Amino acid sequence: MTKITPGMMTPLAFKKGLIMGIANDSSIAWGCACAFRRFGAELAVTYLNEKSKNYVEPLAERLGSELLLPCDVREEGQLEAVFDAIKNRWGELDFVLHSIAFAPREDLHGRLTDSSRAGFMEAMDISCHSLIRTARMAEPLMKNGGSIFAMSYYGAEKVVEHYNLMGPVKAALEASVRYMAYELGGKGIRVHAISPGPIRTRAASGIDRFDELMENAASRAPIQRQVSIEDVGQATALLATDAAKLMTGDTLYIDGGLHVVG
Repeated sequence: MTKITPGMMTPLAFKKGLIMGIANDSSIAWGCACAFRRFGAELAVTYLNEKSKNYVEPLAERLGSELLLPCDVREEGQLEAVFDAIKNRWGELDFVLHSIAFAPREDLHGRLTDSSRAGFMEAMDISCHSLIRTARMAEPLMKNGGSIFAMSYYGAEKVVEHYNLMGPVKAALEASVRYMAYELGGKGIRVHAISPGPIRTRAASGIDRFDELMENAASRAPIQRQVSIEDVGQATALLATDAAKLMTGDTLYIDGGLHVVG
């Protein structure tokens, strides 16, 4: 298995980042992690539980990660333990990628109107509030500024059939990004929502009729092809460099222009 090493262009050399949300080598978070690494960054990686560790650990080894840490944001103290480990090992942090989302299947597959209170709150806590908690813990470690990235989707802005409950949850995520960009900007901390086009990931498999969504997106996008995790990774890594140091609070679409055609 090939180890991922920095390339000739290393605009993130000596930078340290946290990657949250790799499930396997089809994950958007994996595409981003590879790009960050090729740009020269050192990475800490989290995994959800012992079962997922079997998939994530070999990928962390390919990245040369110094830290591989459990993190289920529903479990008390696990997120805090991640940041404690980073503080003890590095003492600082330059960027965080938050690629975590969840909604109970029965709520995701039904109408928003029919969603349960418990399901809505769980989706909001895991998919949105965990970002807020992550930013709060990252803030004191970003001593020289930094970047925080969260994964969103166009269904936050417009109604996307079958996206259902996750639409308002992602809308809340994007609003949180804007508010935190305002609050943290004085410390040089930039916050962005990344909105890729449809990509076949394990998380996306829970969305009803997702294959249709992908085919429709590729045919309607001005750049008529499907988006890859590599596309998302390269664009996100660029935003972590000084080339984007005056950009913050945005929702950045990496979707071949699909969002401009509605």
